[in-house]
Amino acid sequence: MELLASNNRFRASALLLVLLFQVTGRVAGESGSYPLVVSTWPFFEAVERAWSAVNNGSSAVDAVVEGCSACEELRCDGTVGPGGSPDENGETTIDAMVMDGVTMEVGAVAAMRYIKDGIKAARLVMRHTQHTLLVGEKASAFSISMGLPGPEDLSSSESIEKWNKWKENNCQPNFWKNVVPVNSCGPYHSNDLMLVAETTCSGDDPMRTVGLRSNHFGLHSHDTISMAVIDKFGHIAVGTSTNGATFKIPGRVGDGPIAGSSAYADSDIGACGATGDGDIMMRFLPCYQVVESMRLGMEPKDAAKDAISRIARKFPDFIGAIFAVNKNGTHAGACHGWTFQYSVRSPEMHHAEVFTVLP
Repeated sequence: MELLASNNRFRASALLLVLLFQVTGRVAGESGSYPLVVSTWPFFEAVERAWSAVNNGSSAVDAVVEGCSACEELRCDGTVGPGGSPDENGETTIDAMVMDGVTMEVGAVAAMRYIKDGIKAARLVMRHTQHTLLVGEKASAFSISMGLPGPEDLSSSESIEKWNKWKENNCQPNFWKNVVPVNSCGPYHSNDLMLVAETTCSGDDPMRTVGLRSNHFGLHSHDTISMAVIDKFGHIAVGTSTNGATFKIPGRVGDGPIAGSSAYADSDIGACGATGDGDIMMRFLPCYQVVESMRLGMEPKDAAKDAISRIARKFPDFIGAIFAVNKNGTHAGACHGWTFQYSVRSPEMHHAEVFTVLP
């Protein structure tokens, strides 16, 4: 009878451990817990919105959409959602992406006009199409057909004022290179195609070339919310939203809607989010690199540093940052060219906390 009672106690303890793992997503010795929300920058409202959703039982995908939507509504740093980052024509456009780390499905929109709900549009692409990315006005038409409000002007008085001041400054800085302008604000022509006899505005040097890429990436000029969520079942999702680089050439798409660059998730391994000079970073798919490095056994801190260093070796002047989080909730960040902050909300925290990463 004593042996039978002992076996019953053992079975009860084992069952308790299984239930504990299913509820909290961890067992003794693991360094993290879930649900968990991690986001670029101190976007507290966005993190808390995502946390509220996932802590109340929402899926990782739905919680990511809630968090990124909050940033779009709040127009975080003027670089997310409508009303910020005008392009050369003074227009604001939206890039966004959502990825399900269980199914590896991705939905994204890019250079989307007239629709303010970027992350919701991305989720609609994932849910209702067999595609990954829709762009431009066709992305807008699709979003409206799926029930999102629009069309509407995404500019604001602030974005128009910023654009007017830029025009007064002869449209500098900008993203052109190896070209000559007809006047201070274009149109631009390739050096090889520019005719000496071409008419220019008074005072312009017809052979003046626009300087190489300006280093004008930073908070309030170019930024992204990139968010990862681990839900109560250990499922991971990521999402991003941005209105892109200020004064970009119309039609430009950065890394925001590119899976593997701005964000990446695999529920078997972990997730990554990125922010910064997307034109450079997207050439390296740093978030895919981070997740694959963690798959090979790297800790999040080492995987993040490795991904950033790969870019810095080729582009020592680039500005960017990433956060990495493994499936157990252990997180870390790495950056280059600026001081980076990311926000975290976990069951042990009473509110979102900020972690600062030095270059």
